[in-house]
Amino acid sequence: MKSAFTHRTGEQVQTMVDSMADAILRDHQSESRLALVGIQQKGVLLARAIHQKLQATRSDLQLVFGELDVGLYRDDLSSNPAPVMNPTLIPESLEDAVLILVDDVIQSGRTIRAALDAILDFGRPRRIQLAVLFDRGQRQLPIQPDYVGEAVELEPEEFIILKTLEAGSGLEVCLTQK
Repeated sequence: MKSAFTHRTGEQVQTMVDSMADAILRDHQSESRLALVGIQQKGVLLARAIHQKLQATRSDLQLVFGELDVGLYRDDLSSNPAPVMNPTLIPESLEDAVLILVDDVIQSGRTIRAALDAILDFGRPRRIQLAVLFDRGQRQLPIQPDYVGEAVELEPEEFIILKTLEAGSGLEVCLTQK
C-alpha cells in the first residue's frame, strides 16, 4: 500500500509549527521560563522554528534553547558501536525547569527514551513534555507526544525527511523510500 503522504511545503510546515507553538503557549500561560531542547539533528531544526515563534509571540517569556545528542544513550549501541555524534549544547541547568523536548518524527519511542535518559544528566526538570512534527504511530514503548503537527501512516520502508529551505526561510518535508 502506497502512502498518501508525499510532501509538505514550507508554508504547510510553518502552519504546523505555529499551531504547536500556540498550544505550548496556551498550556504554559503562567510560566515565566521554558526550556526547548531539540534532539540532534532534525529535532534541532524544529525546536529553532518553535523557539522563533514563541519569542515573536511572547517577549516576556524567558526561553532556554538547547541541543541534545542521544547517540550514547540509545539501546541499540551493540548493533552500531560507533554512532555519529553531534554536539550537545545545554546552556544552563534544567533543574526544576519546564522542558519541551522536540524531535521531528516519533515512531517506536526509543529515541525519546534515550533523550529522557540524557536530559537527566543536566538536572531534573519539573516537567518534561514532547513536541514532534510527525507522529508515525507504531510505538514499541509507552511514550506519547504532547504536541503533534500531524499524525501520518507510512509503510515501514518510508521515511520523512525534514530540511531547511534556502536562506533560512523555513522548513520543508518530503517522503523518501529506504
